[in-house]
Amino acid sequence: MAEPPDSRLPPGPFGNASRERFVLSRRYAAGTGGVRGLLITVLGDYARPARQPAPTSAFIDALGRLGVAEAACRQALVRASADGWLIPSRAGRYTWWRLSPAFEQFLDMGASRILGFTATQPDWDRRWLLLLVRIPESNRTGRHVLQTRLGWAGFGRPAPGVWISTHTGRVKEAEFVLQEAGVTEHAQIFLSEYLAGTDLPSLVRQAWDLDEIERAYEAFVAEFTRQPTDDPIARFTRLVHAWRRLPLIDPGLPGELLPDRWIGARAARLFHRQHSRWEPAATREWGRISRVAGPSPNVAVTDLTEGAAGT
Repeated sequence: MAEPPDSRLPPGPFGNASRERFVLSRRYAAGTGGVRGLLITVLGDYARPARQPAPTSAFIDALGRLGVAEAACRQALVRASADGWLIPSRAGRYTWWRLSPAFEQFLDMGASRILGFTATQPDWDRRWLLLLVRIPESNRTGRHVLQTRLGWAGFGRPAPGVWISTHTGRVKEAEFVLQEAGVTEHAQIFLSEYLAGTDLPSLVRQAWDLDEIERAYEAFVAEFTRQPTDDPIARFTRLVHAWRRLPLIDPGLPGELLPDRWIGARAARLFHRQHSRWEPAATREWGRISRVAGPSPNVAVTDLTEGAAGT
């Protein structure tokens, strides 16, 4: 079931669709959202770059290689349609699915962030983006939104009510999160410089759990230094699915603020190397399993939100 809309939240980048349909839970957006999480990875890996509709059978095949049962796959497609991610149509006995324009844009933004992430910030002018936020005790929803969304945006919290980031260009993103949380009237945003006081490495460890982030990178490197399976779709999808969680927990700090020989940089090099190696075969395999007689451009959209999808 889709998350219910919150009338207190302002329209986002995709209008009402952002507020009502793309407000994803922390567990889901962090890449551990079960079948729906795997579906969004498959859509981003194959449907988005192909820019063509795909039949139900292709999703059943691809997700089946990742351990997803057929019934669960069909249910995920129906829910994705109800949430405005996919637009279904019928051609003979086949049901075809294409990305909605809003969700295609959503995936493009996600791909840009995932593929451009290198686990370190290459250029830093030594300035900090600083947020001071006071949240009324009664605004529990706003507190959760603030902690979740600012964490995804790479902000750390060294002290209660204080959020910091080395990415000074994320002012608009911070403003949007403050609006989402309903705390704009209780917040201030500053650009600041470090002058003196506690050394910066200590501040960084107060703001972010680098040990947890390091463990996540170690697990990634251990799993993907060698290919986990010979199946081209399974190995490539697992690679991207595992990687897309990491930019959400790693703020991408400048190298001078990170431990020596930071494993995140090594994991990023591994990801981009394996991505380049494994993507061509996965794309070819997706083309093969989705290659059936396609729907006519004039076929009417079929409402499948009440029942299971077809073939």
